Amino acid sequence: MQEIRDAILAGRFDAVGSLDVPDHYRGVTVHADETEIFAGIPSKEKDPRKSLHLDEVPTPELGPGEAIVAVMASAINYNTVWTSIFEPVSTFGFLKRYGRVSPLTARHDLPYHVVGSDLAGVVLKTGPGVNAWKPGDRVVAHCLSVEMESPDGHGDSMMDPEQRIWGFETNFGGLAELALVKSNQLMPKPAHLTWEEAAAPGLVNSTAYRQLVSRNGANMKQGDTVLIWGASGGLGSYATQFALNGGATPVCVVSSPEKAEVCRRMGAELIIDRSAEGYRFWRDEQNQDPKEWKRLGAKIRELTGGEDPDIVFEHPGRETFGASVYVARKGGTIVTCASTSGYEHSYDNRYLWMNLKRIIGSHFANYRESFEANRLIDKGLIHPTLSKVYPLADTGQAALDVHTNSHQGKVGVLALAPEEGLGVTDPDKRAKHLDAINRFRGI
Repeated sequence: MQEIRDAILAGRFDAVGSLDVPDHYRGVTVHADETEIFAGIPSKEKDPRKSLHLDEVPTPELGPGEAIVAVMASAINYNTVWTSIFEPVSTFGFLKRYGRVSPLTARHDLPYHVVGSDLAGVVLKTGPGVNAWKPGDRVVAHCLSVEMESPDGHGDSMMDPEQRIWGFETNFGGLAELALVKSNQLMPKPAHLTWEEAAAPGLVNSTAYRQLVSRNGANMKQGDTVLIWGASGGLGSYATQFALNGGATPVCVVSSPEKAEVCRRMGAELIIDRSAEGYRFWRDEQNQDPKEWKRLGAKIRELTGGEDPDIVFEHPGRETFGASVYVARKGGTIVTCASTSGYEHSYDNRYLWMNLKRIIGSHFANYRESFEANRLIDKGLIHPTLSKVYPLADTGQAALDVHTNSHQGKVGVLALAPEEGLGVTDPDKRAKHLDAINRFRGI
């Protein structure tokens, strides 16, 4: 592993293919025999530091159409938080089901799960049938894993019946020194970004692209007003950039003055600090407060000059969904994913049906959407929202930051990269975008 690291750090990418792939590597795991360690503990009190382990694990067999990547950096997504606290279900059920698909997928059904759905690194080895990538290629990976043996996925690969999220519903994820991916997950690493910056956008950037921009999501157009919950967070920070770049007007909902300032740095002008406004959308565990929905709607109209949102970018879920349905304009769209505050949504259907609104479910992104989203990063039109970086050994703390919402944008993790700031091969391009690249740093 040290030889691989040294070759990459020295820029000897052509030499990487001649190096042996190690038999073992370090990966961040959860253990099947610990799925009950948080039994009886409220979700908010479950600590990922207790369940995420840095283990030496065997390198998986390389199959057709696959690649092994030396991971220089990765990042935390909310699916790693869910995995670490074993909610809403243990991911070992996913691995067992995947293991039954074929003799090759049986590799994934193990008593440990190597987690992580982002990476930036270097291809070490490719399996039979891989022609588009070779050892030494610098890459990032999106997290769509599909078998593509059914006709259902060929119009939109997210519709494949064997569609999964790599590192969450499959094993051998990106929070590790090595990762196993399908070769069609690989995309070119933007040359102007460091390893940790390049690793950060993958999942959330592609998810926000499909949810907001794609015709499979809200199909945003110029002039739209877009209400974005958690606008400085992992998903929301990319949605805010897409809205601004696409000629829409984002109305950014945040929870502190510091997060409001982050949105202003991105160029947003219409901002609602929900903590300062004191919104309480639920009177108690069973009952929402429609007066609070109306108060939010009035605030949005005050900011927009009387306009309601054409699109509501929804991902908190249970806590905010009733308000989201209410505030969307007549004929507007509520596009939803994630549900980080709870999966069981309730809303007053009169505001949906009588006002001809639409609810669209959106999940990650297909191959084309992922490539388009990465292309925008490469062009310097969308920028990483990386705020803090941890070493691989502190992945538990990084996940806790996301679990407690004490972070901004994305939280990165260094794998083989020994320090931050490495991996840039186009410094001139970087210099043009440096302020935008760094606007989340240290916040």
